[in-house]
Order: sequence, then C-alpha cells, then structure tokens
Amino acid sequence: MECISVFDMLKIGVGPSSSHTLGPWRAAERWIAELEEQNVFDNVQHIKVHLYGSLCLTGKGHATDIAVVMGLLGTDPETVDIDSIAGSIDRIKAENQLNFGGKRTIPFSFQNDILFKKEFLPFHANGMLFEATLNTGDVISETYYSIGGGFVVKEERTHAKENKETFKAFPHPVKTGNELLEHCSSQNKSISMIVMENELSLRTAPEIDEGIARIWDTMLECMYVGCHTEGKLPGGLNVKRRAFEIHQKLKGDVPYSNPQEWLESIRDTEVKFRQIIKWVSCFALSVNEVNASLGRVVTAPTNGSAGVIPAVLMYYMVIENHDADFDDVKQFLLVASEVGSIFKKGATISAAMGGCQAEIGVSSAMAAAGLTELMGGSPEQVLIAAEIAMEHHLGLTCDPIGGLVQVPCIERNAMGAIKAINAAELALDTDPKDCKVPLDKVVNTMWETAKDMSSKYKETSEGGLAVGVFLSDC
Repeated sequence: MECISVFDMLKIGVGPSSSHTLGPWRAAERWIAELEEQNVFDNVQHIKVHLYGSLCLTGKGHATDIAVVMGLLGTDPETVDIDSIAGSIDRIKAENQLNFGGKRTIPFSFQNDILFKKEFLPFHANGMLFEATLNTGDVISETYYSIGGGFVVKEERTHAKENKETFKAFPHPVKTGNELLEHCSSQNKSISMIVMENELSLRTAPEIDEGIARIWDTMLECMYVGCHTEGKLPGGLNVKRRAFEIHQKLKGDVPYSNPQEWLESIRDTEVKFRQIIKWVSCFALSVNEVNASLGRVVTAPTNGSAGVIPAVLMYYMVIENHDADFDDVKQFLLVASEVGSIFKKGATISAAMGGCQAEIGVSSAMAAAGLTELMGGSPEQVLIAAEIAMEHHLGLTCDPIGGLVQVPCIERNAMGAIKAINAAELALDTDPKDCKVPLDKVVNTMWETAKDMSSKYKETSEGGLAVGVFLSDC
C-alpha cells in the first residue's frame, strides 16, 4: 500500500488536466532524470513520444502534447511562468529544435515526433512511451502511466517497495474508512489530528504549514484571477467565461487590491440563500476557467475537479465563519486529502479509468468531509458526509465535448461544490448508528461501477455529450 501525503493529493500544477497535462509533464521530467542517472542523456540524438489510449483520444484538447514538450524542456509545472508557455511552444514549432532538459539542443518536430496512438496499453488507459535514439544508433525507451491526480507510475511499480515501507512507518497507517475510524477511536482524536501525525513522520511542522499555505495561496489566487478575467476560453468551443460577470453582480462596494483583501471584502456582502449558491458557483467556475486556460491550479484531487474544494473552503471562510484563518484551512485540507487517498487506494481518481465520478465525485466527497469536521462533526459524521457526496455522483460519466476540460466539466465543479455543502449538512444531522451505507461500501461500489462503465464514457470523447453535441453547434 502506497504512502499518500496531503502533498500528493493536492499538487500545484498547470491546467487543464492532472492526468492528461500534469502527469505527462511530470513523466517527461522523470524520463530525463532517468536518462541522466543512466549516463546516456548526453548521447541522445533524437526523441519521440508515443501517446496511447485516452492520452491520444483527448490529448490535444487536454494540451497533452504541450505538457510533454514543456516537461522535455526541463521546466517545472509548479514554478514555470504561465505566460511563457505559448512562446516556448511557438519557438519549437518554428525552429524544429528542442532545448532538451534545458541543457542541450536537439532536432524535434512537434508534428512528427509526438505520435498519437488510439490503442490502449493494458496497464492503464493513460499510457505514454518515451523513445530516444542514441549516437551509437541504439534506441532505448521507457513507458509511463498517468494514473490520475498527477501521479505517474511504471507498470513494474519500481517504487512500490519503498512506498510500502514508508506507509508502514506511518504511526497511523490507513487504507480504508474503517481503519481511519479505528485510529480516531483508539487515540480519541479527530481525523485531522491523525493525518497531521502521519504527515509529521514525513516532514517537520513548519514544512507542513509552509506547504499547505502555498497550496491555499494558489487556490485563492486562482479564484481571484478567475473572478477578474473576462472573455472566452481557448480551444475552439467559444465558451464564455462566466465567473467574471457573476462576480461583478455579487462583489459589493468594499475596495480591495489583492486576494486576501478580496476575501475580506466578500464577508461584507449580502448572504441570502440565492447569493450563497451564486458565490459558491462563482468560486468553482473561476478555478476551472483558469484551469481551462492552462493556468496554475491545485489538483484536488485532479485538475478537472480543481474547483470543488477551493469553492467549499472559501464558502466556509466568507459565509460560515468570518473568523476562519489558516488553522481552519489546514484542518480542512488535511481531512480532505485523507478522504481522497482512501478513494485512490480503494478505487481510482482517474476519469480515464472511472469516469467523472472518479474526479467530481471524489472531490465532492473530499470537500464534504473537510467542511463537516470544521463544522464540528465527529469522525463518523465526516465519513458519512464523504459517503453521501459520492453516493450521488455514482455512475457520472466523463464525456468532454471536443476533448476539452470545459463542457460539461466546468459546471460540474459548481454542482459538486453545492452537493458537498449539502452532504455536510445532512451528515451533521445524522446519528452514525442510523447510517446505512459506510464509506468503504461506496468506495467499492464506485470501483465496480467504473469497471462496468463503457470506455466511451471514460475521457475518450467517444460517447455521451462528446458526440451528442457537435462542435459546429458551439
């Protein structure tokens, strides 16, 4: 069983997709590092990248080709200047040369050296093969799989032993909801306390705080940018950004000049039921509009579902508790990440494997769990909230029009956020003794549903809305 930290479940990266953008980007970085470890990097004369299955079928809409090339350039998705990406790609296309790993120039054709192959590799729907021709004439290759949430593995899972040993080193090893509740009960501690103790076995308290603060700052900045940017999204669907206009109608007259002041200003706005729904939807839409524009977001647990958790956490901070601070953010994200890890261990967080239930469903469950603990819920009620949220996303398909993370993906984040808040409220009014469906049962059911689901509805754009709505209609 792998060791999954809060910083594994919540990664800072570039949109629009954790499995189709962030994962391939990281895979390219990893391949370069392995070539250097093998002392063959300087001998590489030519490279090709083969994208299989879902990475082929919706790869261009998800900017997989761009992500791979950015990784081959040696840039990091967490720190790269977003505004520099278009220029880097245009330069490679014009010059047919690549600054490999940021260290040496080799010939590279964007059109001929990235190959899209519809066949699926047996291990996972998101397979990619990196191939290098050396100066000796030998050809070497490595295959990687982007398994959702920015996680990248090889089929032989060479780090499985190391991960298992680290997992055993956790003071509170968890792979199911029942195990998590057992730790909470035996230690008489909340879920966030249990998760924090596990994190402390990996890094220091200041390092944890710094990392979580960076995650929240990225989320807040993302909402801020999304709410203050108008126009249409790239990709050809001509999707109009909606967060800007919704925000203009809601924001009130309190002045602000940065994201934190903006948060404070929202606390002074009207909070009737309709306004609350609009605010939550606005927050979620804003994140995923940034995501669709190759902006910087936090996988939570994926890019396609990146808006749910920030929206629900922002709801708590500007509607439920005006005194909420970093400690609340930390508590929320610790709980949310643990619930996400349970789904990853017991099912999947990859839409290419499980449909959108694996993305929006999981993110809604994570957000519901985090909110429930902040609202005073017991560990049992926290997991009830996660179960309720996922239960009402079971069977949700992934059928993006044009292979873009836009329609219906952006709206689904708003719906997932509202469901998370509703699930938390239902859980807070539920006696755990009356719970009929434990979290572990819904995790198992989600995985069984995923396995039964047709591949047409698993991020291939070969069924559902993706074929029911024509690009010409847009």
